[in-house]
Amino acid sequence: MSAPRIAPGGRRDVGAATWLLSRAAGRVAGTRPPALFLVLGRHRRLFRGWLRFAGRLMPRGTLPRRETELVILRVAHLCGCAYEFEHHRRLGRRAGLTPADVARVEAGPGADGWTEREGALLAAVDALHHDRDLDDALWRRLRTHLDEQGTIELLLLAGHYEMLATTIAALRLAPDRAR
Repeated sequence: MSAPRIAPGGRRDVGAATWLLSRAAGRVAGTRPPALFLVLGRHRRLFRGWLRFAGRLMPRGTLPRRETELVILRVAHLCGCAYEFEHHRRLGRRAGLTPADVARVEAGPGADGWTEREGALLAAVDALHHDRDLDDALWRRLRTHLDEQGTIELLLLAGHYEMLATTIAALRLAPDRAR
């Protein structure tokens, strides 16, 4: 992978609040300050708005944290986004995911061991990634597990992490190194 196309900013580039937030986020994740924050933070106003939206999906979403991490990991795997995958592998561990769960995420929604609900969520992620839509049968399957708000949240969560994977790839960000 080539060098990042936009270098992570320093304190002056991103501002004191983003700099401190990045350092805290790195401590939580067990890494250096996330490069994603320090690059996007160069556009201070946009970063603050994005962070508020992203935070409403994760960690402050209504879906259980384990499911949120499964969805994000599946998106990262489908997009080939090592940065996102490694970051959420660490966060997923804190949400109760085991190495076997992560291996099953890579295998997909048809792998043995998923609950009906988890299989439906992951099947929805695959359909959204490949088809940019859900067929009627998958919609009905998903709605047996999620209400309207939960369904909207899932759609936005998957779409948001697709967008992030695209941004990370275009920026050429390598996974954050452990501290």
